[in-house]
Amino acid sequence: MKRSLEHIEYQEDTETLARFAKALGHPTRIAILKHLENQSCCFTGDLVDVFPLAQSTVSQHLKELKTAGLIQGELKPPKIKYCINQENWRLAKSLFANFFD
Repeated sequence: MKRSLEHIEYQEDTETLARFAKALGHPTRIAILKHLENQSCCFTGDLVDVFPLAQSTVSQHLKELKTAGLIQGELKPPKIKYCINQENWRLAKSLFANFFD
């Protein structure tokens, strides 16, 4: 059975919203996003200085946010520079606004 374009878009939006919500399901990830929103970019070590967490813990949270598409990383050997993925950040805001409206 064929699915309508509206159904496919609804399903994609719902799956995307769920992916973003899952990534935001930990207080540290929310704090990291708030910090990155006020910075143009930063390195993992910068976040370790801000949050009282081990570098491996910060790295794991960054990985989850990157997998969800909320942040992006750019390799600057030997470090990775992270910043908000602006396109997906706008999408997340829109999807959450529609969900709560």
